[in-house]
Amino acid sequence: MGLYDAYLGVRHRRNPGDPPAHVALVITERDLLEQGAYDTLESFLGWAFEYGAERVTVSVSVLDEAVVDTLARELADVTAPRSIAVRTPDDTARADAPIRVNIGLGGKREFAAAVRDIAEAVEAGELAPDEIAEADIEDRLIFPEEPDLVIKTGAERLSDFLIWQSVYSELYFTDVNWRDFRKRDYLRAVLDYQNRQRRFGK
Repeated sequence: MGLYDAYLGVRHRRNPGDPPAHVALVITERDLLEQGAYDTLESFLGWAFEYGAERVTVSVSVLDEAVVDTLARELADVTAPRSIAVRTPDDTARADAPIRVNIGLGGKREFAAAVRDIAEAVEAGELAPDEIAEADIEDRLIFPEEPDLVIKTGAERLSDFLIWQSVYSELYFTDVNWRDFRKRDYLRAVLDYQNRQRRFGK
């Protein structure tokens, strides 16, 4: 570890703010084509748990769904400090592992599927329309938990990720491209989070 990384690590440990328990990372399929991209991802997962995270969600946006199966195989095979659950647009099972990977399953698509399931429950008489609550939607999401911190690399643009779950998340944008993302960049994101006052929409 470099001296600057060590300095940031000390600042993190001495910061009175809690670190994010659930960290989400948003990258693209193009990011994963870069040399060393999977090594960076393995390092990222290690940093997250080293600095206080209990859960990590990785959201990979894709332009060409033909690459989804290949990405799913490669991402399920990364060396990680915790177990991994990989989900694609064709999956319906909830992701319950400490590390969840979302490949091309957009937030709109996930939310629409939850709404359809609720509509079917109402039609079957299993759920009354006036009793529908937030929990009924959350119970039907593949990635149910809300991230504390969402890190987006490369540009200050949101993508179609976890649109229900991230409504109260703290967003951190960095212009550092994924291929150049280092431990110090992760620590900067965590320190920024620790110094914020979360409002949860208030």
